[in-house]
Amino acid sequence: MKRMKAKIAYDGSGFAGYQVQPNSRTVQQELMSVLKTIHKGQAIQVVASGRTDAKVHATGQVIHFDTTLAIPIAGWLKALNVLLPEDIRVLAIEEAAPSFHARYHTSGKTYRYKWDRSSIISPFTRNYMVHTKQRPNVEAMRQAAAAVLGTHDFSSFCAANTGVVDKVRTVRRLDIEERGEELHMIIEGSGFLYNMVRIIAGTLMEIGLGRREAAEMASIVEAADRSAAGKTAAAHGLYLENVTYTD
Repeated sequence: MKRMKAKIAYDGSGFAGYQVQPNSRTVQQELMSVLKTIHKGQAIQVVASGRTDAKVHATGQVIHFDTTLAIPIAGWLKALNVLLPEDIRVLAIEEAAPSFHARYHTSGKTYRYKWDRSSIISPFTRNYMVHTKQRPNVEAMRQAAAAVLGTHDFSSFCAANTGVVDKVRTVRRLDIEERGEELHMIIEGSGFLYNMVRIIAGTLMEIGLGRREAAEMASIVEAADRSAAGKTAAAHGLYLENVTYTD
């Protein structure tokens, strides 16, 4: 038995999320279906670094699965990408230690959130960036972002329906980058609560649009109360970009 570790990318537009759900198209289901074909009808469980919601994209999701097949690395890469739908690609695959776990061994994740500041959003990017009709104050967003850095109780930025008790997380990086008409938020940390990245993005955009002051962000963090923060930003602007692991 071998444990395989793979880095995958997917366009979230056509999925109800990563995790298997009844009567819905999901990334996990597509992966398991292809692996079942390769294993001639044997069900193969696929474990990811974490789930992503409907419409959320990934450019660096990590999964693992176990196999008894003696297929070379190049063979795995070719077989998976031939059989998978075009909105999922396996970017890299390798044999991992038998004890490796895609979810439990993560040491950090990086997400990217994208806004389009164009006066008219392109029909070709409408599913991959969130359009903002007003031009936000980028400097105000950067000032507010500084208050998020560090280790905090991030209850203010967690969906109210989560069952997670410990809401302390560490944010190591939070940058706002301008790329032409695109505006990107890049956030990297030890781990993230449910909807945490999208709530931070939504709150920063409210600050950028002048609906809140940059100085409010520190008190929003300290409040540890979901009602203190802004709206949850739309899912289709979010990308899981990178997952890191302990040795």
